[in-house]
Amino acid sequence: MNTAQSALVEAVRVALGDKAVVTDRHDIAPWENDWRGRYHGHAPAILAPDTVEGVATILRLAHARGVPLVPQGGNTSMVGGATPPADGSALILSLRRMNRIRAMSAADNLVVAEAGVILADLHAAAAERGRRFPLTLGSRGSATIGGLTSTNAGGTQVLRFGTMRGLVAGIEAVLPDGSMHAGLAALKKDNRGYDLNQLLIGAEGTLGIITAVTLRLVPAVTDRAVAWAAVADPADALALLRRLEAATHAIEGFEIIPGDSLQLVLDHIPGTRAPLGGAHRWHVLIEATASDAQEEAPAALLERLLAPAIADGQVADAVIAASEAQADAFWRIRDSLSEAERASGPAVQHDISVPVADMPRFMTEAATACEARFAGVSAAAFGHLGDGNVHFHVRAPAGVDSALWYAGDAPGITRFVNDLVVAAGGSISAEHGIGQMKLHELERLSAPARLAALRAIKGALDPQWIMNPGKLVALAPIPRAP
Repeated sequence: MNTAQSALVEAVRVALGDKAVVTDRHDIAPWENDWRGRYHGHAPAILAPDTVEGVATILRLAHARGVPLVPQGGNTSMVGGATPPADGSALILSLRRMNRIRAMSAADNLVVAEAGVILADLHAAAAERGRRFPLTLGSRGSATIGGLTSTNAGGTQVLRFGTMRGLVAGIEAVLPDGSMHAGLAALKKDNRGYDLNQLLIGAEGTLGIITAVTLRLVPAVTDRAVAWAAVADPADALALLRRLEAATHAIEGFEIIPGDSLQLVLDHIPGTRAPLGGAHRWHVLIEATASDAQEEAPAALLERLLAPAIADGQVADAVIAASEAQADAFWRIRDSLSEAERASGPAVQHDISVPVADMPRFMTEAATACEARFAGVSAAAFGHLGDGNVHFHVRAPAGVDSALWYAGDAPGITRFVNDLVVAAGGSISAEHGIGQMKLHELERLSAPARLAALRAIKGALDPQWIMNPGKLVALAPIPRAP
């Protein structure tokens, strides 16, 4: 711990008490690495305030001493966005103690949740009031509201409800100099210039610390049905989605899963079983919901809509979950895809989007191109077909040394995939953010105007560049490879 860090830690201890400072190496160590084990940092201390005033105090003290801070919630970033630098130059600022739900109005369909509230806990609290927060993802048991907002998280319900950006109605935040942004009011109209709330969403903690969020709720689900269907290819999957959307507004989830990814789950995740008999190259997971007892039962709806799709060959086979337990089992397969892949060996993951109409072609053609270009790899895409966002993963050849492959072949594979994405008019980060994983690729592939604007915004709000250093935007332009 350097002199400035030591002075900051002592000042925080005096101002906020011993609970706000963690210096025990045993307690710090689990929060120095990303959950996938790809990024390893070092932080001499964790600062853990439990109030917005405490956050403001820490930022004022850090600003005065020029000490970098890495904001952290549940540490579930997929791009190393919450991992401190390896050189120990930054302290972790944990928001986990700020875990209160300040207010909830079922009448207004709004809830005010602090940054450290765990997503699953918010789901439970809303359900008690007959409401629902319509964003979910595999890490809901540990991901926090602040982190989800800071990364503009997506998940499996974006098809109907949009990303976090569309669900946020207001934000409270502390800016890098310790000043407050009091923007929690859920205003329908606010035309006072630049929208600071929207600027902070997706900023990955580089422009300040989100301390609380006003979120939009929707009526609780009264009934749901989950179906698993087999299709020939992604084009048929998208055609099925369009067919369902033309008939109903009840489709909330529509996930595409290749057969080999399903097999990885069956091989590595205990207690899972294939929903359908036989071998199928592609699968879709469909969820329909109802919020009113007068609506058609979702199970009957899916049965009515899938039957003609089977009859005309658009769907090869399908099953509707017969119970909540079976529905959860179907979703467990989807939520376990990344875990199963990690268990199977090294892979490079790409969270990408292209125009929805172009996604089926991209999924198949990009996979074929990767496998032709890089000997022994297997490429596949899964995820949120309906919103143009899939997770395009390239798995290493069997038996390779993980460290050597990640250092040698993986960067070239990532550049190759990202070039295909940009050529298709897409984005190299659809929902996971940039973090440190994609920083160089963002610099390589972005237009100069975008990079200049990002750097100018960062420099204006955080002139010392102490907020989440090394994430999202580089202090200086990164030299482009020849």
